[in-house]
Amino acid sequence: MKHLFDPEGRRALEAALRAQPLLAFDFDGTLAPIVEHPDEARVAVEVAERLDRLAQLRPVAVVTGRSVADVARRLGFSPQFIVGNHGAEDPGRIVGLDGSGLDGLRARLSAQAGELQAAGIHVEDKRFSLALHYRLAHDQALAAARIEALVAQLEPGLRTFGGKCVVNVVLADAPDKGDAVVSLVRRAGCSVAVFVGDDVNDEAVFARALPDWVTARVGRGDAPSRAEFFLSGQSEVEMLLDTMLGVLRPF
Repeated sequence: MKHLFDPEGRRALEAALRAQPLLAFDFDGTLAPIVEHPDEARVAVEVAERLDRLAQLRPVAVVTGRSVADVARRLGFSPQFIVGNHGAEDPGRIVGLDGSGLDGLRARLSAQAGELQAAGIHVEDKRFSLALHYRLAHDQALAAARIEALVAQLEPGLRTFGGKCVVNVVLADAPDKGDAVVSLVRRAGCSVAVFVGDDVNDEAVFARALPDWVTARVGRGDAPSRAEFFLSGQSEVEMLLDTMLGVLRPF
């Protein structure tokens, strides 16, 4: 990956911005910093103001692992599109999911609620996906191993993927973030996308990106990424928004 603010990255970004792009962003770790307690996550006022101005110039989307209702109250601005549950919850697209395929796992998690709580594992039910958080566990390695054992034999039709101190479980045939962004580009009448994310579930977008898209990962991380560019940290997102506004204002 190359830094997005290097000359090559700036040229690619400017070209995409002049080509009627969809501007799409993850939430946690991208628009909002990662926090110990997920319910405290919010977009900073300064960032929200810039996003609001961008949304008046180009279609803006937030594509997140959170539910749509949860993330909407944390943004501080109104994007044209919000897609939640890692791509499975899209109010503008009929995907034919009801979340009942997770009921078997829900029952198992409920039966083990006391043990999970004692291990510092918090279960978040977002209807179309389940998230097993262990950021606040006293022994994160032990909590992660406990979750791994629990999901080792998932019910048919489910799949799992990791994240930053979380294990996510979704329906195997649910749309992912890559599906969501491809659909949004088409529905918004755009020709390209600029997408910024920071975690495992954002790799689905990076992998689906066309050559003239611009994809950036926040933080280089330890694992390889399919993103073309990177930002050094979440603090550079505000700089990116200023750069976008500077390019778009004359047009």
